Amino acid sequence: EVQLVESGGGLVQAGGSLRLSCAASGFTFDDYAIGWFRQAPGKEREGVSCITSSDGRTYYADSVKGRFTISSDNAKNTMLLQMNSLKPEDTAVYYCAAGLGCGVAYNYWGQGTQVTVSS
Repeated sequence: EVQLVESGGGLVQAGGSLRLSCAASGFTFDDYAIGWFRQAPGKEREGVSCITSSDGRTYYADSVKGRFTISSDNAKNTMLLQMNSLKPEDTAVYYCAAGLGCGVAYNYWGQGTQVTVSS
């Protein structure tokens, strides 16, 4: 069974940091790109960052460049999103997803983890 499980969300003050984890099982991690998305209330889901597990290429939305860092531990089938200098506008449910490439349709999705940044 394919599973993606996010963890690490929570409540943090503006300027603080959180690290999200995405643990994957049931598929070969190395063959996929893993992306982070977020959706705030009343807004459309947006892509935040993506990493291709095979070669480690990374992509970031302009809104998080310089503040967020994505990384993967292929041996543990885990992908991390380090979020620094958090802003209230980063508040959203964060999802990880696996697909055949960054920007390509994503086949598998996690259940999401809430990130709330207070001002």
